[in-house]
Amino acid sequence: MLSIGLILVMFLIGFLGSFLSGMLGVGGSIVKYPLLLYVPPLFGMAVYTAQEVSALAMVQVFFATLGGVWAYRKSNLIDKRLVLDMGVSIVIGSLIGGYGSKFTPGEAINLIYGIMAVVAAVMMLKPGRKENGDGQKTGEKFHYNRVIAIGSSFIVGILSGIVGAGGAFILIPIMVSLLGIPLRVTIASSLAIVLLSSIGGMVGKIMAGHVLWFESAILIVGSLLGASFGAKVGQTANRGFLQGTLAVLILLTAVKVWYDILF
Repeated sequence: MLSIGLILVMFLIGFLGSFLSGMLGVGGSIVKYPLLLYVPPLFGMAVYTAQEVSALAMVQVFFATLGGVWAYRKSNLIDKRLVLDMGVSIVIGSLIGGYGSKFTPGEAINLIYGIMAVVAAVMMLKPGRKENGDGQKTGEKFHYNRVIAIGSSFIVGILSGIVGAGGAFILIPIMVSLLGIPLRVTIASSLAIVLLSSIGGMVGKIMAGHVLWFESAILIVGSLLGASFGAKVGQTANRGFLQGTLAVLILLTAVKVWYDILF
């Protein structure tokens, strides 16, 4: 059984991580991974392996994206063909990555996370597009390179499956910059794609035996409450400031991971 202190810490990690991600509209694993890795040991409560942390993060991603897809279910912004193209390949990739994490040293998982965190921070620090700059109208048709879409999502799936991330913070820039997908369609469709990715990744983690079910349950409760509250606050907050703040947080975390690996 977990101590009361550890239960409270896990709940707060779920709440805080999803509160921040809820304000920005991104997945929460990029925040929860370092919190789960460093906060419990900081208070002398528990030490989780990189494999266990990535499994906890992947379970949270599933429920977070499921809620997002449910919110978009009545809109026409989720492009079914795009979700099918990228979703199938990312599921296969995340299954491989999720199960492959069983044979991946913890240092390697942290290294992959560190690289992804740096890339995510750089992308978030870039000036954002204006909301009306995508030119997308509901139901409007668009074209994209299916080879790039399938190949890139497969690679993102493998990496995300290893570290326990949904991959939205990497997928969104790929979809907008490389594939030319309208921004609003990208946001909605990426949720569905990452939901599929998290299914594959979570199954891989379960097969690898890394899922801690009791901790996962506490994390999910905190995540659902935090994401809902964060989304409400994010509607009135300055998005550019929030993105910059999160980018700095992710970059500092990446520096910490790199420092632990090198020194």
